[in-house]
Amino acid sequence: MYEQDDLEQALRVLEQGGVILYPTDTIWGIGCDATCQEAVQRIYRIKQREDSKALLLLVDSEEKLRQYVVVSEQFQPSQAREWSGGKPTTIIYPRVKNLPTSLLAADGSVGIRITQEPFSRALCEKLGKPLVSTSANLSGMPSAQCFAQVSEQISRQVDYICRYRRDDFTPAQPSTILRLQENENGYSYSVLRK
Repeated sequence: MYEQDDLEQALRVLEQGGVILYPTDTIWGIGCDATCQEAVQRIYRIKQREDSKALLLLVDSEEKLRQYVVVSEQFQPSQAREWSGGKPTTIIYPRVKNLPTSLLAADGSVGIRITQEPFSRALCEKLGKPLVSTSANLSGMPSAQCFAQVSEQISRQVDYICRYRRDDFTPAQPSTILRLQENENGYSYSVLRK
């Protein structure tokens, strides 16, 4: 179980517009308050990533998800984990609301995952906003499957490194990614990464 002090320090940094390095329900991530434009731009700089490439977001519940995307009755987020064999699943939604355009892909879509992992879920819940969740690596380099694989070049540029799960060396995998597409019959989906 995580330490409450660790969670509170990470939350304080996020609320002040800072950037954290934290464990997610998949790989280690770089995160910030998704509604803080300056922090989002800073993450692009840390990763040396073009800001035309969208960042994925985490939320703690389907209720929060519905504040930022239009959810079709034909495709419920709870179905996504079933389709991916129980793996954490990021869904790319075509219809977005209440999010800065800097978080969106060129086509106006956004990828969001409802996290089930206790620490990242608590962060999202207490922050009350989506949390950026992009892999803790330089753009084009392999993802950090555990904290020990996060480069010093990344870790020295963030404002806070969470203590939770630093000593967990279990290799983690990125999430499954599904893309929702609107069509004349409603919605369909395609698997971008299994």
